[in-house]
Amino acid sequence: MFHRFPAIAAIAPAALAIPSLYVLPATAADPTPVSELQQQASTPNFADDELSQVTSVSQLRDVQPTDWAFQALQSLVERYGCIAGYPDRTFRGNRAMTRYEFAAGLNACMEVMTQLIEQSTADLVRQEDLATLQRLQEEFQAELATLRGRVDSLEARTAELEANQFSTTTKLSGEAVFALSDSFNDDRDTQTVFQGRARLNFVASFTGRDQLNVRLDAGNAEFVGGTNQGAFTYNFDSGNSFELGWMAYYFPIGDKIQVYLPAAFPLWQDFVPTISPELEGFTGANNALTSFGESSPIYKIGLAAGGGIGANYQLSDQLTISAGYFGGDSSDSGLGTGLFNGEYSALGQITFEPTDDIQLAFTYVNAYFSERGSDTAIFDLGVGTNNGVQPFGAGAATITNSFGLQGSWRLSSRFVMNAFGGYTDASETEGSDDAEIWYYGLGLAFPDLGQEGNLAGLIVGAEPYVGGLNGSAAEPNADDVAWHVEGFYRYRLNDNISITPGVVWLTSPNGEDDADDTILGTIRTTFMF
Repeated sequence: MFHRFPAIAAIAPAALAIPSLYVLPATAADPTPVSELQQQASTPNFADDELSQVTSVSQLRDVQPTDWAFQALQSLVERYGCIAGYPDRTFRGNRAMTRYEFAAGLNACMEVMTQLIEQSTADLVRQEDLATLQRLQEEFQAELATLRGRVDSLEARTAELEANQFSTTTKLSGEAVFALSDSFNDDRDTQTVFQGRARLNFVASFTGRDQLNVRLDAGNAEFVGGTNQGAFTYNFDSGNSFELGWMAYYFPIGDKIQVYLPAAFPLWQDFVPTISPELEGFTGANNALTSFGESSPIYKIGLAAGGGIGANYQLSDQLTISAGYFGGDSSDSGLGTGLFNGEYSALGQITFEPTDDIQLAFTYVNAYFSERGSDTAIFDLGVGTNNGVQPFGAGAATITNSFGLQGSWRLSSRFVMNAFGGYTDASETEGSDDAEIWYYGLGLAFPDLGQEGNLAGLIVGAEPYVGGLNGSAAEPNADDVAWHVEGFYRYRLNDNISITPGVVWLTSPNGEDDADDTILGTIRTTFMF
């Protein structure tokens, strides 16, 4: 039941950066597939050594004519062109600098002047400037020599790495999850379990704008609850043997179209904006605890083991159209299977981003599920009551039409509110039975709570449940509302390790109001490398 769980963010946190509207990373080192269409509108964080040349002092937005060094900076920028600024168009003139940094800047200006002299434009270099530079060169002679030595050493190390690297086009990233979990307050005899999952993701780029992802998964994390609801994002059991967990290729067409071409185990959130900043983790183990907590169940409808195609078309900075088609498992080439002859799901979505802090989306999914016994399921990844997942009993061929509305509002850098609501109309193809399935939720996220990199989250909502049945279905009574309450706090020990304790409270399990509530507890430890 929980075989899939492919997705991106669990792949490479540093590598996968997903903007509020999906744009492919520029290099293979940026495997954030994707999705961070996903919806994380964040301010870029530039490293101190990421500098870019400027041609006019007016390009530096933190330099004013009233600054005491304005004239000197203007001369160096516009006369000699040897001053660089940061990618966010700042100079950061009040920041302290090392003697090595000063030596590097001095060397850049000296090289420019040498070029001017060689080009017979010595009149552009003033005699007093040369005298000043000569004195500075003598003063920083030791630093310049050290800098040249360090450059030579880096060149040697780079040559050695290039000669022995795994691949010139492929990078490896991974995630390992250890979790201590248990189920409480239900009528089953449960025990505390210690489970885990590991992922290895190979990300390759052949043009600098495309991205090929091949991921291997291994784990022994079975679901600890007694229902289909409340599955953790890391639930995956392969007997600790590595299996293919996801394979997909991303590439652009022009500047406005991004194409998603999956060959195995695709997810809608691989490329569609799910409008769930901070909580969406793409089935990884760094954000929300459960699949339901990550984003709307409408993105868990009709997930396939086979392939398909998807695309995002950015009409403008505010409007994006997404569309995709997933086919059935093509490993069985018999009649009624394959990409076009059997099960399928088709999605269309309009995403509207009126401001950097507000996102809205309307989603439609049409899907067909063939007769596959207990494997027939409208919703995947462990969301929904038993009736919500199989409204007409195990194995009944079903066609569905689903509608969803999602929204997000980033009230501040430390508080994000997400909400969704959805409705699925399910019809039995071999009979007259019809079911109305509902789901909705509200999520609150508190980034950097306590310290930078931490995350607190609270999700309250109803997992997919049958709100009404027509016909002679095996389950004649509609479900009671199956409430899901989830709270967690991710404490980041460093850039590679985080610990997340959390609790999930499920009321009316399986839509049965007279059943004991279920409480799931976990302490999740995630390692990224």
